[in-house]
Amino acid sequence: MQPHHPKHYCGVFGIYGHPNSAELTYYGLYALQHRGQESAGIVSSDGREFRIHKGMGLVSQIFTGDTLQHLPGTAAVGHTRYSTTGSSHLRNAQPLTVDCARGQIAIAHNGNLTNAARLREELEAKGSIFQTTVDSEIILHLLAQPTGANLLESLTHTLHRIEGAYSLVLLTENELVGARDPFGFRPLCIGKVDDAYVLASETCALDLIHAKFIRDVEPGEIVIINQKGLHSIKAFPEHKERAFCIFEYVYFARPDSVINSRTVYQVRVEMGRRLARESGVDADIVVPVPDSGNYAALGYSMEAGIPYEMAFIRNHYVGRSFLQPSQLIRDFNVRVKLNLIPELVKGKRVIIVDDSIVRGTTCKARVNTLKEAGAKEVHVRVSCPPHMNPCVYGIDFPDRKKLMAANYSVDEIRKYLNADSLAYLSVEGMVGSTRHPSSSFCMACYDGKYPVPYDSNTDKEVIERRRKRCESLGESLEKESRQIKLL
Repeated sequence: MQPHHPKHYCGVFGIYGHPNSAELTYYGLYALQHRGQESAGIVSSDGREFRIHKGMGLVSQIFTGDTLQHLPGTAAVGHTRYSTTGSSHLRNAQPLTVDCARGQIAIAHNGNLTNAARLREELEAKGSIFQTTVDSEIILHLLAQPTGANLLESLTHTLHRIEGAYSLVLLTENELVGARDPFGFRPLCIGKVDDAYVLASETCALDLIHAKFIRDVEPGEIVIINQKGLHSIKAFPEHKERAFCIFEYVYFARPDSVINSRTVYQVRVEMGRRLARESGVDADIVVPVPDSGNYAALGYSMEAGIPYEMAFIRNHYVGRSFLQPSQLIRDFNVRVKLNLIPELVKGKRVIIVDDSIVRGTTCKARVNTLKEAGAKEVHVRVSCPPHMNPCVYGIDFPDRKKLMAANYSVDEIRKYLNADSLAYLSVEGMVGSTRHPSSSFCMACYDGKYPVPYDSNTDKEVIERRRKRCESLGESLEKESRQIKLL
């Protein structure tokens, strides 16, 4: 089944200096479960050796009290992922580890490298052997090369070679290291619990373990945490351009997280308020699509003065479906996640608010459900602009051929949805809700302006050469092939 919402690449977590590091990492990953639900892993260090446990599925399914007891040490790094790049296999589960001349290194990566295919071909030509199909392993191979006197110099050199989006957490036997790409596509924050430092994708992970938020890792910054405390260097001191993924505010981040000094909840409510001001319509009730549309719908309701009703009830116990995506199963999965209370909508004019429309199939099912229940009118409101372009920085937006807004006009989409009206939030309304300038964000999925250039033609040539070399070995090229399809 195609997902209703696009998937994020992953969530990362790291802690240094706590006797219960693995347990706190478990809770950190639990808080970040929304960022990845296919696999998870934890690597712990006692100062001498690594202990590793990884598995497929949800964090609560992979880790038990027994497994955490077998992850001793005062430092750990964890990861939860979706398979937006690389196939969905245990071998691709992170953190990835390597034992090289610099010692043991574990890495957890959130994002997507846009020059991964070329770097991998170059490394393989020099004799590197890859065990996975994820681009995070490229970073490990670059770190293992003798390009600096120590790990910090090697990491700085590596960051200047890779391109695209990355928030990294690395663990050695005696250090925890965090890094963000110079554009700052993906979030990464610093916290402290007791005397231990924490790195996490979102502040909600800090809240769960009662860690105090210190600050965000700056774009282009490397933070090194060891027995001497926290130290920082600017890996890209001359780089000033910023490109934080605005879709973190729209959908991906948890509403209780704080990003760039703004609570995600507040931003989404403001998006709903602006949506109501931009595209108000007479109606009797405002209904959110849970859970992603809850806060924008609340803002819309408050601004328009129209009652807010939770007419759709979400089943929170729906797991991933492994059944084949027949039409029957697609319809079942649409209905099993949300159930409508017909009495709340019968005979009423309904405004339904969601955060985005990607392919349109699920939204159409929601509209039809409302009309079958007797809704007099159904008006669809979307708390972000139309998605026109794929993402190459770590979000599973499909190629343009599958993006509804890239191929049809707003009125054509309205007719397809069987809605009485359809309106999206403007780019200005979306950006204004964040209270940050538009120059702070990557909005390539809306405006087609990619901050980091991406040459899909060059990668096609690289991948074709790899395909010919690797076809007989049966090696998966899903990651590179997917990147090509995006553009």
